Amino acid sequence: MKTYEYKGYTSAGATRKGLVEALHAKAARETLARDGILVERLTESGSRAKRVSPELRSILYRELSALLKAGMPLVTALDTLIKTPEMSRVGGILGTIRDQVREGSSLAQALAGSRAGLSHFEQATLDVAERAASLELMLEQLADFLDERAIMKDQIQQALIYPTLVLGLGICVAVVMLGVLVPRTQALMEGTGAVPLLTRIMLVLGDALWPWGILVMAGAILSAIAWFRHVQSHIELRIRQDRFLFRVPILGRGYSLLAAIRFSKTLAILVRAGVSLVEGVSLAGRATGSAWLERLSDVESESLRQGGTLADTLRRITPIGPFLSGWIEVGEASGSLAELLDRAAERCHAQWNRFLRRFLVLIEPILLLLVGGMVLIITLSVMLPMFSMTSAIAR
Repeated sequence: MKTYEYKGYTSAGATRKGLVEALHAKAARETLARDGILVERLTESGSRAKRVSPELRSILYRELSALLKAGMPLVTALDTLIKTPEMSRVGGILGTIRDQVREGSSLAQALAGSRAGLSHFEQATLDVAERAASLELMLEQLADFLDERAIMKDQIQQALIYPTLVLGLGICVAVVMLGVLVPRTQALMEGTGAVPLLTRIMLVLGDALWPWGILVMAGAILSAIAWFRHVQSHIELRIRQDRFLFRVPILGRGYSLLAAIRFSKTLAILVRAGVSLVEGVSLAGRATGSAWLERLSDVESESLRQGGTLADTLRRITPIGPFLSGWIEVGEASGSLAELLDRAAERCHAQWNRFLRRFLVLIEPILLLLVGGMVLIITLSVMLPMFSMTSAIAR
C-alpha cells in the first residue's frame, strides 16, 4: 500500500484535499471516485512537501513518544499522528514515513529518506535508540533538545531587535536631515554671508549621500548576500569565517558559549542512546553549526579511537574546551558522563544568559550615544546658520 496526496472537487463543487491509501495511482483515483471526489491532482505523499521545521519535528517526537509509551505499535502511532490537526501540514511526509516503516524500514531510515530535514545526530540517535529498544525515551529527549534550541534562537533574535531598530531609526533620521533640512538651510543662507564650517561639511556629506546613498546601501546589502552565499558554498571560507568569529572580542565568547551548549547537549543525548564516543564527538561537532568545530571534532575524535580520553580530546577543541573539559574529566572518572554533560550545558546556559544581559546593557547606551551624537551634529549644522543670521540682523 502507498499513500497519495490528492486535491479534487465534490459533486457540489466543494474543494477537497487529503490523503488516500491504495496499491497504485489508478486504484487511488477509483477509491476517490467512489467517494464522490473528482481528482484534479494526485501525487505520492511527500513528493511536494517542504522540510519539516524543528518546531514541528519537536511536536512529532513528543507526540510519537507519548503514543509509543502507551503501548501503541509504531505504524498505528504514525497513522494516528497523520490525523491530528498539529500534523496536518506534514501529513504527506508522515504518510511516506508510515509506508516505509510498514515495508520494514526503521523509523530513522524512513525519516532520513523523507524530506523531514533530519540532522545527522537526530538520525544517529534514533537509529541507536531503535536497536536498544529505547525509542520512546530518546524521542522525548530529542524533543526537549529541539525546544531548547528554539528558545535560544528566540533569545538571540529578541536581543537583536532593539539595537537594529535604534540603528535603523538613526539612519532614517540622518538621511532625512541631510537630504532635506540641511539643503533648505543653505537656501536660506544665500546672500547672508559665510556658511559655518560644520554646515559646509554636512552639505558636502549630504550631496554625496542623497543621490548615491541609497544605491551604495543597496549595493552593500546585495554584496553581503552574495558573499554569504559564496561562503556557504565553500567549506574553507566557512572555516576561516568561523575562526574569525570565535576570536572577535566579546562576541567570540558568546559564540563559544552557544557552541559549547549545543555540543554538550548533543553529546549527552548520543551517549544515552549508546552511540560510540568516536562517532558521538563528530556528530556533536556538526550539531554546533560551526564548520571549524565540525572539522576539529572530526580530527580530534580519532584520538579516542587510539585510546585517548574524552577530556583530553576536548581540550584540543579550543573554542569549547575550557567550558567542558573539566566536567567531562569528572564524568569519565565517576562513570556518569551524560549527567555531567547535562550539568555542563546548564552552566554554559547560565553563562550565556549573563552574557546576553551584559551585551544588551553595553550595546544599548552605545547605540543611543552614537545615534544621539549624529542627530546632534546634524541639528547644530542646521541651527548654526540661523544663529549667524539672527546675529547679523541684530547688528
